[in-house]
Amino acid sequence: MLDRFNRRIDYLRISVTDRCNYSCVYCMPEAPFIRKNHSDILSYEQIASFVKAAARMGIKKVRLTGGEPLVRKDIEQLVAKLAAIDGIDEVCMTTNGSLLTEMATKLKKSGLCRVNISVDSLDADRFGLLTRGGDLRQVLAGIEAAKKAELTPIKINMVILNDTTEEEIEKMQTFCDEQGLQLQKIMQFSLYDRADLSRRFKTQRPPKCSRCNRLRLTADGYLKPCLFSDNEIRVDFDNIVDSILKAVAKKPENGSSCRNRFMSQIGG
Repeated sequence: MLDRFNRRIDYLRISVTDRCNYSCVYCMPEAPFIRKNHSDILSYEQIASFVKAAARMGIKKVRLTGGEPLVRKDIEQLVAKLAAIDGIDEVCMTTNGSLLTEMATKLKKSGLCRVNISVDSLDADRFGLLTRGGDLRQVLAGIEAAKKAELTPIKINMVILNDTTEEEIEKMQTFCDEQGLQLQKIMQFSLYDRADLSRRFKTQRPPKCSRCNRLRLTADGYLKPCLFSDNEIRVDFDNIVDSILKAVAKKPENGSSCRNRFMSQIGG
C-alpha cells in the first residue's frame, strides 16, 4: 500500500487503552484528565477485524501500545487473534514492563514476538519521579521475565530528557550490554513542537517523514495518518478498507504538530 508520496505503508501501531499504571512526565499531563469509558474503547473483535482488513491492504507488522497495554484485561487473547491473521509477520508490544513478570510467558505462547520496555533511569529515586510513582524493581523483574520467555530481541526505550546526564546514559548502555538488551535512546519531543535535543546526544527519533511507513489506531477507534498531525479518521467498521484509504490519503508529506491528543492516547 503506497501513499501519494510513494511511501509504503506496512506498519500499524494500535493503542489498546489510554490507561496506565504509571504517569510518566513526558507522556501524561500532571493535572487529571478524563479517560475513556470501557464502552468507548474498541473491542478485541473490532481490532482483529480491522487488522484483517489492513493485512489484506499490505500491513505486515503490528505493535500494541497504550497507555500501558498490559493493564487491559486478557490482552494475550488479542495477541493470539492478531498473530493468527494471514499476512501479519510480527506482533510486538511496547510496555513499561511492570506487569511482565506475570504476563511474559502467556504473551509468548499467544504469539507475541518481542517487547520494547520503557526504562528512563536506573536510579530508583529518579525513576520514581519520572514515572510519578513507578517501582524500578518491578520493571527489572519484568525484563528478566521477558528474557526467560524469549520475547527477544528486547529493546530498552530510554527517553532523553533535558536533565538527563551523560553518566545516566553510559550506565544504561552498560546495563544493556551486560544483559543482552538493545538500547534505544529516544529524543524527548513534544507533539506540539518538534524541538530537537539530538544536538546534545545521539538519539533515535520518530522516523523522518520521508520514510514514515506507519498508521496509528487509537483505542477509541480513530485512525491517525501522522503522529504530528491533528488529522484523524473515525473508523467505519462496516467499511474498514475505505477508512484506511481515507487515512492514507490524508498522510501529510511532513508532520508539524498534534494538539488534540496526549501521547498516552496515541502510544507514540
